[in-house]
Amino acid sequence: MSIQRLDSKVAFDTLTGSSNAVLLDVRDPVEFSFVGHPIGAVNVPLRFAPDMHVNPNFVDQVRATIPDRSTPIFILCRSGQRSLAAASLLEEAGYDNLANIDDGFEGGIDENKHRGTISGWRFNQLPWVQS
Repeated sequence: MSIQRLDSKVAFDTLTGSSNAVLLDVRDPVEFSFVGHPIGAVNVPLRFAPDMHVNPNFVDQVRATIPDRSTPIFILCRSGQRSLAAASLLEEAGYDNLANIDDGFEGGIDENKHRGTISGWRFNQLPWVQS
């Protein structure tokens, strides 16, 4: 099965209608906490700041958190790129019900090089919290 590509509004609506789906946020724990994250999201980082080195235990940590490889997993990062890479790794590991949230938590960059003004989970006013 291929990885679904959804925007945050469609992903939220689909998640809301699914009792066993998991929202997986693959951002660094600092981003997850201080920038904010969707309510109920599980954080397993794909990369770590400040140098954004790859988490060598990413797939194992997801397996520990989501052992059933048929569970619907909606994957989110800042803008949809890391989450797509994470989805590919999980697909290679045998997960078969994956969706990338293409506009991410903060969305794309606007003409002033700012995020959060044209797309993304926060821009769409979907439920989120900040530490």
